[in-house]
Amino acid sequence: MCQGSFGGRSDEYLVWGYGDDSTSRFNGVVLLGNHVSTYNVKEKNGLRYTDFNRTVADALANESILDMQGITEALSRYYYSNGESFENIFVVPEYQSRFEQLANDAIDYYES
Repeated sequence: MCQGSFGGRSDEYLVWGYGDDSTSRFNGVVLLGNHVSTYNVKEKNGLRYTDFNRTVADALANESILDMQGITEALSRYYYSNGESFENIFVVPEYQSRFEQLANDAIDYYES
């Protein structure tokens, strides 16, 4: 959402984030990890968030607990706003096959 690739939902009740374990004491906060390299962190209006590559990587790594609709929408917006290309998205080899499936779904997302 911070990157402008996913508009979010008005009925979203979970916040996926990073931080120390005490952060998860808040209702609706789910931690994906305790540490993110500063190389993968962006800041906008005082809010820190992961860059798109890290967001995609984390989504693929945690797909079993995530609703992938938001990532699919974000990939679709990325594709069409970048000349119908996924250039500059980097996925580790272990998730490459799954990313290709998700990318195909993203291309057709708004047409279905």
